[in-house]
Amino acid sequence: MIIFGVAAACAVGTTAYGLTPADGAATRPVAATAADHPAGGGADAPADPAADSGLGAAPGGAATPTASSAGAGRAGRLPAGRPAAEVAAAAPASVAYLSDRYGISATEAARRLALQELAPPLATTLADRFPGEYGGMWLDQSAGGVLTVAATRPESVRAAVAPVPDAAHVRVVPVRHSLRQLGASAARVAKALGAAVGTDVVVDQAANEVVVLTGGRVAAGDRRLPAALADAGVSARSRARVTRVSVPKACDPRDCTRAPMRGGIRLDVPRDDGTVGGCTSGFNVRDRSGAAYVLTAGHCVVGGRHTRRDDAWHQFLGPKIPVTIESGNTGLAENAYPNDYAVMPYQAGALQRWAYPTTATSRPSLVNYWCVADNPRCTTSRDVAITGYVPWSDIQTGWVVCATGSAYTPKAGEPYVDSGAGLGYLPGTRCGEITGKSGGGIDVRICARPGDSGGPLFTESDGRALGILSNGDPGQGRCANADEHNSYAPVSTILDRANARTNGRLGLRLATTGPIFGPIKR
Repeated sequence: MIIFGVAAACAVGTTAYGLTPADGAATRPVAATAADHPAGGGADAPADPAADSGLGAAPGGAATPTASSAGAGRAGRLPAGRPAAEVAAAAPASVAYLSDRYGISATEAARRLALQELAPPLATTLADRFPGEYGGMWLDQSAGGVLTVAATRPESVRAAVAPVPDAAHVRVVPVRHSLRQLGASAARVAKALGAAVGTDVVVDQAANEVVVLTGGRVAAGDRRLPAALADAGVSARSRARVTRVSVPKACDPRDCTRAPMRGGIRLDVPRDDGTVGGCTSGFNVRDRSGAAYVLTAGHCVVGGRHTRRDDAWHQFLGPKIPVTIESGNTGLAENAYPNDYAVMPYQAGALQRWAYPTTATSRPSLVNYWCVADNPRCTTSRDVAITGYVPWSDIQTGWVVCATGSAYTPKAGEPYVDSGAGLGYLPGTRCGEITGKSGGGIDVRICARPGDSGGPLFTESDGRALGILSNGDPGQGRCANADEHNSYAPVSTILDRANARTNGRLGLRLATTGPIFGPIKR
């Protein structure tokens, strides 16, 4: 399923930077957030990003907790983490998902979310302290919310994690290969196949093996494949990148007409043949000059019916508000999962409508969090401020995450483009669980429909971007399959790929501040 459509029933406006949905129900004001922190500096990057935001630059430009914010740095100290109640208060829908899915109390759900937030800095610390032993990490929800740590010498790592908060729910299991070994083997296999690590050759931490994904740069019948797998030096296998049960969720879209531009709103895209499809906006992106872009799925503008330079609109059937246009730089759009992305600049004159005014004292980059009937614990629609992203290599199976989409099939007389979602499906935000990464992307148990493509996947409690929707299970109408799976293209993979294909000239980065119209402060 390629899920082609845009952001949702959002109609959210701003009032003194507190946000109000179209029906006027008050929502929680958004606090100020840190400016963008590009590796090479940027229009509004502070002199000391870590001191400004509590976030440090990780490889690829991702924001990751520093010692001051998470209790651990690369010096080897174990992280302390935030209190469970504080994490839960910031993530009510995630608490609800865990409670409903696993039949646990809100207190137990809060504990699990706090452990999830603790996991990335703990993984960094263990990888630094035990490079030859540490084998990876994942959160096992079905086993009672246990953080499982793999190690070639469990006794060493077991002693090291004993002081960790909630250590009773941290389990160390033996594996044959360290994560460092697996990474080196993946690089060797990729070189033998002329492929890319992280895209064509990935590490499955839970299985403790290297996986070659066929169907892209590596064909299933590639004669080099058996030898490459045999010479891996670790457990290795191949599998199809996209399974046969996955079907395209083709295009088409809904309503949020006021600034600022945010993830999770509708983008209608006219096709070559005169029909109109659509996608959902994912995240705000900036380049090193400060120019603003919108990230969405590549298949929205790259494909058989998209040979012209595609433009995107909001409410194409009226009032037809201009948003973005496909860049003339071919390095900014691609349609080959997990490299399914389009980094789209604004149409002439469109940024003025979608940007914060230069007088804004706070301008966080936002993702629309819109309550829907099948997310019953969500009682107040709001916006989530994006604080950075998690690199694909650091994302762990078992995490609870949320996604926003705008897929919609209008009822008779409604002036919306039909995305093909099916009657009964409501655009908005749903939360679920990461179930795997072995396809080079992020597999989640969250319902989605045609029209949700490009929509954002993020953590509710701390506003970390993870990916944008690309493909997944078939489905029409209401969310009836509790085990529906969909796949997201990782933000870190996209940024690395787009920067590589443009030779680093643009310095693209995830924006943690929203777009601004007018002169950019230098």
